[in-house]
Amino acid sequence: MADPGATLLARLRSVVGSGNVLTAAADVGPHVTDWRGRYRGAAVAVVRPASTAEVSAVVSACADARVPIVPQGGNTGLVGGATPHASGDEVVVSLVRMRRIRAVDPDNATLTAEAGVTLAGVQSAAREAGLRFPLSLASEGSCTIGGNLATNAGGTAVLRYGNARDLVLGIEVVLADGSVLDLARGLRKDNTGYDLKQLFVGAEGTLGIVTAAVLKLYAAARTQVTALAALARVGDAIAFLRHAKQALGDRLVGFELVSDHALALSRKHHPGTPYPLPGHPWYALVQADDSAEDPGLPDRVESMLGAALERGIVRDATVASSVAQAAALWAARDNISEAQRREGPNLKHDIALPVSSIPGFLDTAERELAAAFPGVRFVVFGHLGDGNLHYNLSAPPGTAAEAFVAPANLERAQRIVHDLVAARGGSISAEHGIGQLKRGELARTKAPLELEIMRRIKAALDPAGILNPGKIL
Repeated sequence: MADPGATLLARLRSVVGSGNVLTAAADVGPHVTDWRGRYRGAAVAVVRPASTAEVSAVVSACADARVPIVPQGGNTGLVGGATPHASGDEVVVSLVRMRRIRAVDPDNATLTAEAGVTLAGVQSAAREAGLRFPLSLASEGSCTIGGNLATNAGGTAVLRYGNARDLVLGIEVVLADGSVLDLARGLRKDNTGYDLKQLFVGAEGTLGIVTAAVLKLYAAARTQVTALAALARVGDAIAFLRHAKQALGDRLVGFELVSDHALALSRKHHPGTPYPLPGHPWYALVQADDSAEDPGLPDRVESMLGAALERGIVRDATVASSVAQAAALWAARDNISEAQRREGPNLKHDIALPVSSIPGFLDTAERELAAAFPGVRFVVFGHLGDGNLHYNLSAPPGTAAEAFVAPANLERAQRIVHDLVAARGGSISAEHGIGQLKRGELARTKAPLELEIMRRIKAALDPAGILNPGKIL
């Protein structure tokens, strides 16, 4: 009698070629461990299709064999959403070979990319057409557009351009039975029923596998100004945000809040990182862009900063005088996550709050967490312009990081943070998704009817439950 597993592997090899069905431990290893090293799983195989037709055939084979599938892009996620379970009965479908830019339409201001194109690759293709794809993340060199859509990625330009959900016009998806749902249309107006593409954005591969997308492009930024402001307290940062919006309007693209401790960690693990305004507890990194050649924009930014200094909103400020200086300021912010990874395991919270609620949340959370975990170190940074904070906790000095992130501590910290977030009308996941990490917290904090509707959708699109099981729900 034939071995069902061997039969499946043979069928997968016939679809993608033997070299793209990975089974050796050394080859599979990088695909079954998440970026943070928090989750480690196992897999029947890692399969690497190169086209939508191959993804369809792979999914059909797994569906026939009732073998679960874990879709994976650049494997840069932070909640274990693309990591298989330890059972070893799942197939990882890696989309990194799907790297084609299918079309760029400058007149329609759209770009069609396959799921395995890196975010940096999409940005580069847009630049070559004289346009801009504004989604920007620290991991843009390795994360893929399929993963960005599957998690509804946010990043540093959400204030002006929105999340990934706001940047997609059309989508192509392989469903749980292998059928291909082609919604890859570049229309900005299409009022013909349910907007089905949005079901798959943010669904983390639990409803279908995104294979391509039609993305919105924008006019390229011809003038860019980056500034750093030092602040005494978070309440001042919110006043500064309101002031900057009023002064700069739509030119204000990014407004990042960063604690001094977070920047210190970035400098520790990335020698040479600048520290232009030392000695303040909080900083705001401001980005202003204009699609026109505007030599007056730097003056407007400096005037905005001067007025903020006069009003006592900010303590000090500096404007980058070159592209290199601007890149260095942004690198200090972007390198925080990597610095945390090098520092050791930590308790991460990716939360969203009404901007006005953030100071009260931070005060209360710090008080309650310091009581629960004496000596805990707070690594706080995020996209203040859209109310998204990365609220992370590092082990107290002298405490082993591995012991600090034990399940009991994670559960206790999550309950404190997420209860405070829920009480203020916030979200326990702003841009990282739910994955494995927050599945229990979603069940605890989401309204029962919302969860039930999510389950109905999952059952309708994936009745056998083979797509990324155990994630989100």
